[in-house]
Amino acid sequence: MKRKGPYPLAVPDLEIKRHMTADDLALISPLLDAAARVDGQRALSDHQWLELVQGGRPGFAAIIARDGGDPPLAYAQVSRGNKAWELQLVVDPRHRDDFARIGAELLRATLDVIAVEGGGAVYWWVSRATEAHAALAESVGLSAGRVLHQMRRGLPTGIPYDLETRPFVVGQDEDAWLEVNNAAFRWHPEQGGWTRETLATREAEPWFDPASFRLHERDGRLAGFCWTKVHADQTPPLGEIYVIAVHPDFHGLGLGPALTLAGLDHLAGKGLTVGMLYVDGENTSALGMYGDLGFAVDHSDQAFRGDVAAR
Repeated sequence: MKRKGPYPLAVPDLEIKRHMTADDLALISPLLDAAARVDGQRALSDHQWLELVQGGRPGFAAIIARDGGDPPLAYAQVSRGNKAWELQLVVDPRHRDDFARIGAELLRATLDVIAVEGGGAVYWWVSRATEAHAALAESVGLSAGRVLHQMRRGLPTGIPYDLETRPFVVGQDEDAWLEVNNAAFRWHPEQGGWTRETLATREAEPWFDPASFRLHERDGRLAGFCWTKVHADQTPPLGEIYVIAVHPDFHGLGLGPALTLAGLDHLAGKGLTVGMLYVDGENTSALGMYGDLGFAVDHSDQAFRGDVAAR
C-alpha cells in the first residue's frame, strides 16, 4: 500500500510513544475502561493488553490523540507479530460521532510507524465491525480480510469422551508446550512463534491457573493441550477455550474434540454455564468440529488488511 503525505492533522495533538510508563498507562486507562463498559468487552486484545502494561517491546508503538491538556480522545496501538503487524484502535465513546475523522488520523499515524519500521502485512482487528469501520479502513488503504468467529455453547456438555489430561506444571512444562504450540501454529500471525518470555507474561497474569491448563501426553511426549481461561467480569461469566492444539505428529487420532470436551468439562466443574472459543472463519474443519460439539457463532471479529511499503 503506497500512501502520499503529509496529511493535515484533524486531531490537535497526536503523540507517538515507543515505550509506555506507569503515568502513560494511568492516562489512557480511563479511556480503555470507558470503551470496555460501552462495548461489553476489553478494549484491547489479550496480547495487546499485556504488551501495553509491560511498556512495549521492539515493534511496539502507542499513538495517543488529545485536545490540548484534555484527556485522550482516542488511542491506537501497533505490535509486531509473527510475520505481520497487528493494530487496534479505541475511540472514546463520547467522541464516536467524530469516529471517521479521529480514526483516520490515528490509523495513518500507525501505518507511518509501520512504514518506518520496514513495512509489511498489517491487520487492523475490529470486534463486531460496522459499515463505519469498513469505510474507515478503505480510506487508509485497508480491505476486509480474516474473520474470527466467537462461538459459544452451554455447560455442561453431557457429551462423553475418553481422554486423560493433567494440569500444567509451571517451571517444568514450558519448553514442551512451546514445541507443540509453535509446531501447530507456525502459520498463525499471532499465536505462532511464541517464546519463553511470551509464555511467562501469561503465567504472570492474575487469571492464569495451571489447573485450568490441561495437557495430554502420549508415548512420553506432549501430544496436545487445552488451555482454558475464565472471564469472571462477563455476564454471565464465560469459560474460554483460550488456546487448543495438537502436535502435527499426532493428527488423525481424534484428539481435538476430546481435548475440547476435557477443557469444557473442567470449566463446568468450576461452576461455569457458558463455554466460549474463537475460530478463524476460513478454518472449515474446526468450524465443523465445534458445530458438532454444540457450539454456535455468537458474533464475529473482522480484520482489515493491507501491505505497507517500507520507507
